[in-house]
Amino acid sequence: MGSAESAVRVAMRLMQKFAPAVTSPPQPQSDWALFLDFDGTLLDIAPRPDEIEIPKSLPGMLLGASAWLEGALAIVSGRALSQIDRFLDPLRLPGGGEHGATVRLPDGTLETAGPETIVPIAWRNEILRVTNAWGGVLVEEKPYGITVHYREAPYRADDILALLVDIAGGDPRFEILASRMAYEVRSRAITKARVVNELMGYAPFSGRVPVFVGDDVTDHDGFRAVVARGGLALDVGEIFGGEPAAVREWLRSFAANQD
Repeated sequence: MGSAESAVRVAMRLMQKFAPAVTSPPQPQSDWALFLDFDGTLLDIAPRPDEIEIPKSLPGMLLGASAWLEGALAIVSGRALSQIDRFLDPLRLPGGGEHGATVRLPDGTLETAGPETIVPIAWRNEILRVTNAWGGVLVEEKPYGITVHYREAPYRADDILALLVDIAGGDPRFEILASRMAYEVRSRAITKARVVNELMGYAPFSGRVPVFVGDDVTDHDGFRAVVARGGLALDVGEIFGGEPAAVREWLRSFAANQD
């Protein structure tokens, strides 16, 4: 199999549905360790990553759920942790940014992936150079990876994939990840499973039943990690009707259990 074909197959494999273990929102349990995706799970997807709307009640809702779980609640996002912190200020929750490139432990310590996992600057420059002429295409640069969004230019999907395969397809250290109206280049060593496995080794997560809630193919590594530990994978589309508002309402019930 050629390198370009391999990269395409990686993207398509990750687009496959993950079979849920349950079909409706389960009753919250106090012995859970809860891992939550951000965009598309807690928040509605916006046309551009910087246009998301944060419900004023969200930080308090997360704080209440975290308190009921004795701190065993984490945010696991493709965004950088600095962005998550800004959106949820003043909360500083455990979790992972950029799919696990950075992991924040319960005591606030940050663990970061090695420099070999960073998408090369030459690739970034070439992606920016080519896509600069493509109206409606947005390039989101991150400390470790790079994502090309085509929500405003869906006809560019094949062009973007071909470009990324041409640039990164020959390097086995990296993969092209297909997500909602976007393609991302990232290190194969970085996945949301890393966040789950790392945090489950520390109190208050250790010894609990891991539950991962996510909406996109980028969450499937996290799904597999919790299932391997006897936990639950909750796909927002399958379990919550594709509605982040339904996820937030479910989270509100966690805090209600404190009474």
